[in-house]
Amino acid sequence: MPPISPQERPEQRRGQRLLFVGLLFAVLLNFPFLGVFNHDARLAGIPVLYLYVLLAWIALVLATGWLVRSTKN
Repeated sequence: MPPISPQERPEQRRGQRLLFVGLLFAVLLNFPFLGVFNHDARLAGIPVLYLYVLLAWIALVLATGWLVRSTKN
C-alpha cells in the first residue's frame, strides 16, 4: 500500500469524522432513544418526540456543515 500524501490526509480525516457523525445520529434516531421521548408530554404545544427528532436533525445538519467547512483547507 503506497503512503498517503499530505493532501489526502485531511480528506481521509473528514470522511472518518462524517462517518462517525452519521453513525452517531443513526444511533440517536433509533429505538432506545426514541422510546425515551415517546410519551404524551408536550413542550410549547409540540409533542416531545417530534421536538427531539427535529432538534436531532438540525444538529446533524449543523455538525455536518461545520465538519465540511472546518476541514476544507
